[in-house]
Amino acid sequence: MRLGNMSLMSADDTSDDAAEADARSHGDDQPVDSAVPPAIHADAIVRMNIGLSAVFVVTAAYAAAVFDTTAQWAGAITALVLFAIGVVAFLWGFWNAVQRSRTEEISVGQLFFLAGPAIPSPVRRAMNAVLAIQVVTALVTTLARPNGPEGRPGSSLAVGFLVPMLGLGLNGLWAAYHARFAPRRLADDGGS
Repeated sequence: MRLGNMSLMSADDTSDDAAEADARSHGDDQPVDSAVPPAIHADAIVRMNIGLSAVFVVTAAYAAAVFDTTAQWAGAITALVLFAIGVVAFLWGFWNAVQRSRTEEISVGQLFFLAGPAIPSPVRRAMNAVLAIQVVTALVTTLARPNGPEGRPGSSLAVGFLVPMLGLGLNGLWAAYHARFAPRRLADDGGS
């Protein structure tokens, strides 16, 4: 399966040849580091982001359209689970980025918004588009039902604003393992 210029290999395709093909599909001529666990191949992170975001869009739209107790619970539980996954991915990615930052120049913008040349354009576009969809979905569904079923201000749909943490977390996880950051520059001591 292909997403733009990015090939999406199956998660069980973890041979060395597949890893090198995966690296080439992202525009890298260097082989993928064998220390990267196969469970977090670049394409798997992108697919996970797209799939989980689709679940959010469907449950949030269902909750906003139907707006009964069951639909609200489904939307709220989905949003909270996706938020929790996002927090774990965020911390995992951040931890690994900190380890890499000892030898490579990494900025917050590169890590969580996939900015700069370290990230291939197809990945940047896909991941940031999904993040934007998460934000827009949360905004639209919350504004569609600003009051609860009893007419009081506030709605369980506002929990959807936690979901973009999923996008940020998976962006960070992708960048921490697969971005090609520049080597760290040593500070010049000024000759003192």
